[in-house]
Amino acid sequence: MATLNLSDILTHPVFSLCSEAAEKHGEECFVIGGFVRDALLGRPCKDIDIVTTGNGIELAKLTAEKLEGASHVSFFKNFGTAMFMHGDYQIEFVGARKESYQQDSRKPDVEKGTLEDDQLRRDFTINALAVSLNKKNYGVLIDPFEGLADLNKKIIRTPLEPEATYSDDPLRMMRAIRFATQLRFGIESASYEAVSSMCERIKIVSMERITDELNKIIMAQSPSIGFNMLFDTGLLHIIFPQMAALHGVQYVNGKGHKDNFYHTLKVLDNISEMTDNLWLRWAAILHDIAKPVTQRFEPKAGWTFHGHEDKGARMVPAIFKQLRLPLNEKMKYVQKLVLLHLRPIVLAQETVTDSAVRRLLFEAGDDIDDLMTLCHADITSKNEEKVKRYRQNFELVKQKLVEIEEKDRIRNWQPPVSGELIMQTFGLKPSRNVGIIKDAIRDAILDGVIPNTYEDAYRLMLKKGEELGLKAVV
Repeated sequence: MATLNLSDILTHPVFSLCSEAAEKHGEECFVIGGFVRDALLGRPCKDIDIVTTGNGIELAKLTAEKLEGASHVSFFKNFGTAMFMHGDYQIEFVGARKESYQQDSRKPDVEKGTLEDDQLRRDFTINALAVSLNKKNYGVLIDPFEGLADLNKKIIRTPLEPEATYSDDPLRMMRAIRFATQLRFGIESASYEAVSSMCERIKIVSMERITDELNKIIMAQSPSIGFNMLFDTGLLHIIFPQMAALHGVQYVNGKGHKDNFYHTLKVLDNISEMTDNLWLRWAAILHDIAKPVTQRFEPKAGWTFHGHEDKGARMVPAIFKQLRLPLNEKMKYVQKLVLLHLRPIVLAQETVTDSAVRRLLFEAGDDIDDLMTLCHADITSKNEEKVKRYRQNFELVKQKLVEIEEKDRIRNWQPPVSGELIMQTFGLKPSRNVGIIKDAIRDAILDGVIPNTYEDAYRLMLKKGEELGLKAVV
């Protein structure tokens, strides 16, 4: 087979400078892994991994000294790795090594090795591709495991027997599915079977690392590809059982509900066509998460899921904690969208009143546009006429939202009379009566009973206070 030279992909100045530094010290160096893979696929890649037969930390320092604009070199002596930035490129150096693993850990015992040893420890053949940076064969592809052929066949395959690769580092099972999803590749049959038979081994991997891979699957163009594989291999049942529980259809008296797992995947794919917002995609994943625990069969109505939006919102914090997702405003954002996801759809089925729209704007605030995007994605019926009708009504809701917002400015609105003013007016301490008056003012404005002005709100405050037996002291 002819030698393939890939000098044309080595346009970044780090390659020639690294080559010169390694040559000067009698070492060899190679660019390896994702950069080579993505260059061959015509995909952009800002991560450059360089492996050397010498000292990775020293080679990184020597190269960075010569590379104008390189950042300070960060290094990890225990792992023999070093990294620096050059613009938006992250460039990492490591000494060639071979690894061995203990049965109960994914942390390897590492010793110095050759390039072939280093390629052998890689997870997949397409990630073991290396290109020489050495003067004698600069740009030549080094491909001992036929990774180039696997790229052309669009196959994810392990360099070793898959059982050995996945046993050494079970996170590679998640990575196989992640790469298959991102690249739209298939997983070689023996490798796929190994994932299924060894899925329990994922339990020795930290949830942080698992969720990192899960988020990359979620951010793919069609996340459903990965989630179907996670389900079919059994991994999803272990890492995210609440989502696996969405799968399946129950029948009573010949009546069944839709499969909420596949519905959720359709909503997720729909959302992914509209936005690259990770947390909005998470809202799509979790919007029906409580359906399995709220489903009931009623003889007249059939299958119902009453309150699944409220129950689902209350499940969000525990799921985020379980998956080691951030328990901050991102979690609260997802929780809000799960809670409100039915509201615009209900409005689209009914006569759209100003009062209902004001309330939706008030509760959704700045997240109203994302909520509407989620709800649009949630229209997945196989009945084309039903979808068409829903979407026409949905457009009316969106138009009404714009009109009410322009007129009343309700988004992120706070009532013109505050709790502090109520307490000051009636000489009250924080109490139930303060809440009653405040809620009455808010509801009156949202329902259009009084205008959204200080004067009208103040008059209603005095009236409600009087009804409660309160007297103004100021």
